[in-house]
Amino acid sequence: MSVVEKEVEAPLLGAQSSAVVVRFAGDSGDGMQLTGSNFTEATALHGNDLATFPDFPAEIRAPAGATFGVSAFQIYFGSDEVTTAGDDVDVLVAMNPAALITNLKDLLPGGLIIADADAFTDKNLVRAGYKDNPLEDGSLDGYRLITIDITKQVIASVEPFGLSHKFAVRCKNMWTLGLVMWLFDRDRTITIENLRAKFKTRPEIADANVAALNAGHSYGETAELPTGVEVYRIPRAEVEPGLYRNTTGTEALAFGLIAGGLLAEVPLTFASYPITPASSLLHTLAQYKEFEVVTFQAEDEIAAVCAAIGASFGGTLGVTSSSGPGIALKGEAIALACATELPLIVVNTQRGGPSTGMPTKTEQSDLNQALFGRHADTPMPVIASSTPGDCFEVAIEAVRIATKFSTPVMLLSDGYLANAAEPWKVPELDQFEKFPVTFETNPEGFEPANRDPETLARVWAKPGTKGLEHRIGGIERDYKTGDISYEPDNHQKMTDLRKAKVQGIANYIPAQTVSQGAESGKLAVVGWGSTYGAIRQAVKRCRSEGLDVSHIHIRYLNPMPANLEVLLKGYDQILVPEMNTGQLVDVLRAKFLVDAKRLNKVSGQPFKIREIIEGIKALMGEKA
Repeated sequence: MSVVEKEVEAPLLGAQSSAVVVRFAGDSGDGMQLTGSNFTEATALHGNDLATFPDFPAEIRAPAGATFGVSAFQIYFGSDEVTTAGDDVDVLVAMNPAALITNLKDLLPGGLIIADADAFTDKNLVRAGYKDNPLEDGSLDGYRLITIDITKQVIASVEPFGLSHKFAVRCKNMWTLGLVMWLFDRDRTITIENLRAKFKTRPEIADANVAALNAGHSYGETAELPTGVEVYRIPRAEVEPGLYRNTTGTEALAFGLIAGGLLAEVPLTFASYPITPASSLLHTLAQYKEFEVVTFQAEDEIAAVCAAIGASFGGTLGVTSSSGPGIALKGEAIALACATELPLIVVNTQRGGPSTGMPTKTEQSDLNQALFGRHADTPMPVIASSTPGDCFEVAIEAVRIATKFSTPVMLLSDGYLANAAEPWKVPELDQFEKFPVTFETNPEGFEPANRDPETLARVWAKPGTKGLEHRIGGIERDYKTGDISYEPDNHQKMTDLRKAKVQGIANYIPAQTVSQGAESGKLAVVGWGSTYGAIRQAVKRCRSEGLDVSHIHIRYLNPMPANLEVLLKGYDQILVPEMNTGQLVDVLRAKFLVDAKRLNKVSGQPFKIREIIEGIKALMGEKA
């Protein structure tokens, strides 16, 4: 077959000519995450802008062929700005019937399906809920379908390496990756290097995977594929020159915490307990001991946060992390950190709830917990990251606030941000202003209740420093001396003081800006956290149609920027998309008396761009 190579000028499989969405889907043992990661790396090196969405099953290892065990990896890449993992899918790689039936709803009409025919056995069809084989009954006639006996192809391609049938079949993902790399003209070099590095102690496995990769690529070059299935070259994106790396939110968050520690000139002590999807932060930070980072896996959530508080008392910056259920367990100890006025970073990587809920799916439903989820009047600063790359700067900002104001800080991420990846321009550390910690060293007039008159931050003294011996704890303390006090007036004063300190942080954070659009007008779409990408694209498209709509994205959730109220009241209407039932809407209504409208989604999946466009147009009386 002679392959027609062309620049993408007409719509590709129903998508825009400058961008494509590809989804790999199969059993959790089919290596879809590894396949997607390798394709992402090759795409980044090719020069496309991109965003990814790994979608994991909750089960550690579901029965093979079960719909609830499907693992998927989606990548949206193109020559224009990419800020989400895409709406509808252009190319679906389905390794079995379960992957097909659970993902077909997201495939565009006319989209391309690459299916492993060998996996569409009677047993797998029944397990997925099919009565007839969809590859043969005509139900997929609205799509472009490529059925390949991938398992047979793989076994033949790796036969020279003497692998068992079990190990041979495991190379299916690399064969499929090779085919998709052919389809989008991707260089296989980096993938081959990664395979040889990963299996350097098992060269026969490395060689087999490389052979499978090359065989899949060769299949695309030589097979008689359906008309219109050709090599597509997506133009490179125009990006600012610099050093880039493909980075997940978790990695950027880890790097930001390290950078924050260096800028504050204070060591970090990270203490946590494993929980999905927050565990990867511990795994990442554990690799960077050379940057004065100590990591500690505690026996439970309460022990983890208490260890972090103890570390802060001892003169390092304590950091702990979890997801909603773990944050609930940490609640009493977080309140202890508020009472003792010690710096502490609490990272909450949100997931679907309540209780165990959907641990591998994303949500934004912990905002109320972050703002109000402690006993008594216990305010604390809350900030949220909006993109994987933004996690870096938000982590630095959390360290700055915690150390400058001697307070715990809640940093909100979520499962989508933690696992998603994007090209991130690596910054130089010297472009950030240092904020070195000053420990008290002068014993003259020292009291543990001494504080900065401007920031109201309590003095930070290392235990064991001569003349600075002191005690702090959860029982209320005297305003002047720090000694235990049960006086009613003193408790009133201390409660007011802790509140004023957090509210005063508004004087030390940037004014709220408009991410896109005018500073007043008919409609402002207000978001926080990981809804940024979808809102940005939705507003961009609506503005291109002449609609008077702006985008405001809030990083500082407590305290909010001092100018936010005035800014919001400059718009006729406010729409707030959230992956919860409307928690920020309630806060904005109560705090600023604005008639904010809800646009809510609680499905475990991020917003699609079109969902927000529909919400904007419905509110503005426009046709979607």
